[in-house]
Amino acid sequence: MKIAIQNSKIGFHPRWIKYCESNNIAYKIVDCYANDIIEQLKDCDALMWQFHHFNPKDNLIAKQILFALEHTGFIVFPSFKTSWHFDDKIGQKYLFESIDAPLVPSYLFFDRINALHWANQSAFPKVFKLRGGAGSNNVKLIPDVKEAIRIINKAFSKGFPKYDAWGSLKERIYKYRKGKVGINEVFKGFARLFYKPEYARKSSNEVGYAYFQEFIPNNDSDIRIIVIGNRAFGLKRFVRDGDFRASGSGNFAWRRELFDIRCVKLSFELTEKLQLQVGAFDFVFDENNMPLVVEVSYGFVSQVYDPCEGYWDQNLNWHEGLTRKEDWMVELILNRIHDKD
Repeated sequence: MKIAIQNSKIGFHPRWIKYCESNNIAYKIVDCYANDIIEQLKDCDALMWQFHHFNPKDNLIAKQILFALEHTGFIVFPSFKTSWHFDDKIGQKYLFESIDAPLVPSYLFFDRINALHWANQSAFPKVFKLRGGAGSNNVKLIPDVKEAIRIINKAFSKGFPKYDAWGSLKERIYKYRKGKVGINEVFKGFARLFYKPEYARKSSNEVGYAYFQEFIPNNDSDIRIIVIGNRAFGLKRFVRDGDFRASGSGNFAWRRELFDIRCVKLSFELTEKLQLQVGAFDFVFDENNMPLVVEVSYGFVSQVYDPCEGYWDQNLNWHEGLTRKEDWMVELILNRIHDKD
């Protein structure tokens, strides 16, 4: 039994390797960008690869390789059902609606006239989103119909770049003032005004659609619950000063009593229904204090979740203690290999 792990020093990969070494699990470092990747996997039972939406190579080929392998019965992480909708809010809208999940009400248009007609009949504010982006990138609060019309017209003309250089600079300044990053990050953000990151240079504009969600007021935070197998853990993210967004704020809390158990229960249910290896669900609460799903992911920044004080099992029992969540991913794959044998 041998697990192949993509050759990367970032993301989950280093912790996967450490787990394998600590537990005498055979593993092999592979290069998923190489022409002979299939040949590299001949002596392996599974491939683990945390592909990243800001990596242009990953955007180009990661899903194709993983899904091609899984199509033949080869075990992969992330699986098709876990990751086809990754960084795709449009795909997630249809996915959640198809299973009657309590999704924040969403409105999607592929025709400018229909979008304008909707805007002229809608109440505002609304939240405008591009289909991709993380940490509240490409998310804007639209205060009135006038701004909605401007956004819609732009969406169906020149569109929007995937990378918002000014928004990124503002984010870095905000985090610098909060003591979350050093001054070098601000300088880097300023440089990005003139020289965009590689993925942005190689990406075309987002154009030809307009996606809005209802603005859910009176939320000073959101809750993220992450399910891996039969365990779940959480993070509370507080909104930025003078803003409505919590994702990417850098202001976190992990205490067990901060989490509504309904979000944990719903996360387990959705993970099982959607057959996800990992489900990271973001929740807000409506005016009746009912949890609503905003979106889902399979990836997260490991270090942010290290302080979690414990986890819930599928029976919603709490288990106290610090854990390394990436270990559970390897265990999932090991169990799949054993089940296949």
